[in-house]
Amino acid sequence: MGYKGIHIESLKKRYGSGDTAVEALKNVDMQVAPGEVVGLIGPSGSGKSTLLKSLGAVIEPTAGRMILGDEVIYDDGWKVKDLRALRRDKIGFVFQAPYLIPFLDVTDNVALLPMLAGVSNSEARKRAVKLLKALDVEHRAKAMPSQLSGGEQQRVAIARGLINRPPVILADEPTAPLDSERALAVIRILNDMARQYETAIIIVTHDEKIIPTFKRIYHIRDGVTYEEVGEGRNFT
Repeated sequence: MGYKGIHIESLKKRYGSGDTAVEALKNVDMQVAPGEVVGLIGPSGSGKSTLLKSLGAVIEPTAGRMILGDEVIYDDGWKVKDLRALRRDKIGFVFQAPYLIPFLDVTDNVALLPMLAGVSNSEARKRAVKLLKALDVEHRAKAMPSQLSGGEQQRVAIARGLINRPPVILADEPTAPLDSERALAVIRILNDMARQYETAIIIVTHDEKIIPTFKRIYHIRDGVTYEEVGEGRNFT
């Protein structure tokens, strides 16, 4: 196959049938290389959420082809039997709200996913601490989510998204609740993590603070994508 990262060909999604059918995705083509962070922008109702849910194996497309990492996951039908394992092992999710578990401390919030995947508690916590250190929140490892600032919570959420070393991260409005400084810090972190772990990252955003940071942007309108190449910001 020769491709890694995210590769989407002619993806379509139809809701309903007959006269009431809605073509949420009409023809989506998209590529994101390992180590690359790409923006996805478009107006409300353009198909962003449908595309993200399809990529995240939350809903089933109607037609097309999707490759995540080095595996064809969809080709006019699911090619993966266990979608739950696919989401756990191949896809990291970062949302607008961190969705941290309030009764677990920071380390356990991050270590929970690998534990569920069968990794030993000690190894999962070791991985968690390493990521927390890389994200500069190791000093909050034993804190509860309610004790963290908004920026710290989002860093912990990024660590949780990376903990299973997925080839793909889908980030949905990850900077929306943050001020400019914290928003740019999150984007810097995601760029660093993409390069370090060779992760392909798609960021869905309306946030004008971060749009100039992308070297490539996909626009989606009426279920169709087109690409814009920009200068981007160098975070090295």
